[in-house]
Amino acid sequence: MTPCSTNTIYHKMSYIYLSIAVLAEVAGTSFLKATEGFTRPGPTAFVLVAYGLAFWMLSLSLKTMAVAIVYALWCGAGIVLIAVIGWFVLKQPLDVPALIGIGLILAGVVVINLFSSSVRH
Repeated sequence: MTPCSTNTIYHKMSYIYLSIAVLAEVAGTSFLKATEGFTRPGPTAFVLVAYGLAFWMLSLSLKTMAVAIVYALWCGAGIVLIAVIGWFVLKQPLDVPALIGIGLILAGVVVINLFSSSVRH
């Protein structure tokens, strides 16, 4: 295996780690209300484990990706997914300005992934 292909594998793994971080953070955030201010042990334990996993995976993705890019992708994807869960699962509808803002966040994530050379750090 050449050094370049090894770097490519590590970079692809960083995206897997980042994806797991996003999903874990979204799962934790989705259950946050169920903790009732961290007074319910089961949901509280789930949230703490989910956030712990999210930060661990986030730290692994930082081994090959720039922190600004990782954080932008993590936050952007998390915001969009939480908004979708809030709307469809929790029945918390979004108005037009909220949808436009979320669309702009999503557009930013797409632009970073498709056009930024910082992603391929």
